Amino acid sequence: MDAGPSAKADSLHEQEHIFPGNDPGGERPGFTPHRTSGGIVYGFTAAHPFQLESKRLAKFLLQASVVALGFGMNLHQVLQAGRSGFLYTAVSITLAMLIGLGFGYLLHVGKKSAFLISAGTAICGGSAIAAVGPIADASEEEMAISLGAVFILNSVALFLFPLLGHVFHMTQAQFGLWSALAIHDTSSVVGATAKYGPTALAIGTTIKLARALWIVPLSAVTAITLKSKARIQWPWFVLLFCLAALLNTLFPAFNPAFGALNHLGKIGLTVTLFLIGTGLNKETIRLVGARPLLQGLALWIIVGAGTLALILFNWIRV
Repeated sequence: MDAGPSAKADSLHEQEHIFPGNDPGGERPGFTPHRTSGGIVYGFTAAHPFQLESKRLAKFLLQASVVALGFGMNLHQVLQAGRSGFLYTAVSITLAMLIGLGFGYLLHVGKKSAFLISAGTAICGGSAIAAVGPIADASEEEMAISLGAVFILNSVALFLFPLLGHVFHMTQAQFGLWSALAIHDTSSVVGATAKYGPTALAIGTTIKLARALWIVPLSAVTAITLKSKARIQWPWFVLLFCLAALLNTLFPAFNPAFGALNHLGKIGLTVTLFLIGTGLNKETIRLVGARPLLQGLALWIIVGAGTLALILFNWIRV
């Protein structure tokens, strides 16, 4: 399960060559979970005057910042990491959806809320819920309950995952893969992996974005099953992230400019994490209620513990 310090060092050295520009001896990105904790403190101590605008800004900043991060990555290795996580993603999404719906039934959670919480856990949190919610004809309250449940667990993951990663002596590659498979939102994956190290950040972000593409087939299946005519949302920012990595790979002469864009992406994610933190407050917890939160928590524990065991036993790897 643990190959020892020497093997870990060799593995980490290889991963750092896979993602050039991630200096293991340099300063780590500034978008750590502490930015979110500052937002959470604000959310619980002060009334947010622009809550709706903050959510919209956070969504835009997240997508724009993720695209900017692509300017610091090599496309060949991005595709390699994406292919490595494809099978794990397909299997885990299917299992998470089935188990989540089962928990929703046992706990008497509303069908649509249970479906949305399962989709958010299985794919990519709020983005998946926002995409399939209109197709499933979910009400505003059902959307709010599902988003709130996923959001609360996202906030916990930002602090808990890096701690557990160190407890289990995970390499950066292992932690990046685990975060991408077990944390709901892309923003939380970025925040947790950035805290762990640059290689974890690169792997976690890449596999998580590949996971986000499953929004499209899930939306299509939902639309066909429910005979819905609602428009399917495409996660275009994932394709733009790959385009940014392509430009960085083909035109090394522009590395200074690409490096500046990459740095802007890190700054944008710092702001995003703070804005996300401000959305967690007493009202969010009250609205979600015990049963949907319990469904989301039980499903998340199974997904997190299951993928952690598979990675530690080296049954799945990047």
